[in-house]
Amino acid sequence: MTDSGPDHPTRDAGFGVYLHWPFCASKCPYCDFNSHVRHAPVDEPRFLAAFRAEIAHVAALTPGRTVSSVFLGGGTPSLMRPATVAGLLDAVAESWAMAPDAEITLEANPTSVEAGRFRGYRAAGVNRVSLGVQALDDASLKALGRLHSAAEAREAIRIAQGAFARSSFDLIYARSNQTARAWRLELTEAIARAAEHLSLYQLTIEPGTPFFGLAATGKLIPPDDETARVLYDVTGEVCDRAGLPAYEISNHARTGAQSRHNLLYWRYGEYAGIGPGAHGRLVTGEGRLGTVTERGPEAWLARVERAGHGIAETEQLIGADQGDEFLMMGLRLSEGIDPARYAALKGRPLDAARIDALVGDGLVARLAGGRIAATARGAPVLNAVVANLAA
Repeated sequence: MTDSGPDHPTRDAGFGVYLHWPFCASKCPYCDFNSHVRHAPVDEPRFLAAFRAEIAHVAALTPGRTVSSVFLGGGTPSLMRPATVAGLLDAVAESWAMAPDAEITLEANPTSVEAGRFRGYRAAGVNRVSLGVQALDDASLKALGRLHSAAEAREAIRIAQGAFARSSFDLIYARSNQTARAWRLELTEAIARAAEHLSLYQLTIEPGTPFFGLAATGKLIPPDDETARVLYDVTGEVCDRAGLPAYEISNHARTGAQSRHNLLYWRYGEYAGIGPGAHGRLVTGEGRLGTVTERGPEAWLARVERAGHGIAETEQLIGADQGDEFLMMGLRLSEGIDPARYAALKGRPLDAARIDALVGDGLVARLAGGRIAATARGAPVLNAVVANLAA
């Protein structure tokens, strides 16, 4: 595998490392992420050794890269001991050059937030934390299957902001029986507590989750499309007024406080996916290589110990694949995409007549420098907009 150089169209958004810690204290009923509950203690030293081996393997495939961001996601990475986090970050730094201002984010749940533990993460090299708050009232937290209380969530936010210069937290809206007035009040409180960044996700009922079964039997009734759209509009209105505009469909930040790691995904950069069930996008001499590791934690561990890595699937992405992925990811951003980069990836330009039609329908806007972006009207129907442009 050869390095195609920093001017390759899939490389100009940077290089990041995603580390997936798959263990949780409990499985939330709406969650379809690769997360697992283990009642016996996790053998952290053994998993750390496997992570180190997989990092070394992927580093050998990606020489000469400089890491601009690291994201420890899950699962619940804050269940790890700080020494394990330090070992993971040391392995990354030993394998690639690190940018002096590299953003290093750790996801945490309010139930596992302790001031001492957070000081340990900071000493390990973490400089940004993302909290899975999800709601600021106890009834909603119980309905979402969360283990923490609203009081614990507020205290976790306080501790996180005292330990780290940069922080964010998540909320879920479009919950059952949620009104626009209640969401407006909750969001206003969240903004007052948020220093710089909020991730605000509309609840989706995913197949295979307990919520899917409850919705199918009528025991869970999510908001209808009209109510969900009102809640989406309230989200944008309240955040815009408070100086946290959406820079991506579900993410809001003050100027300069955007998540650099997530921007790398949406700008179609290059990233290594390390750990059980992690996805990666690596640049080869022929283009982009998609990687997927073994999903089950124990199966991944066994594969790494046997083969030196846990990669179970690879896919060489052709120009059409790269162009379509770039379009889907980039149009989530308020900054939109550069059509010239799309043409370089896809091998053909976007159809000007289709762009004109979408502009005429108010779904797409032309921005400075020739960029195009989804409008506030187009963002909620982004899949249809992308399908039209990619056809």
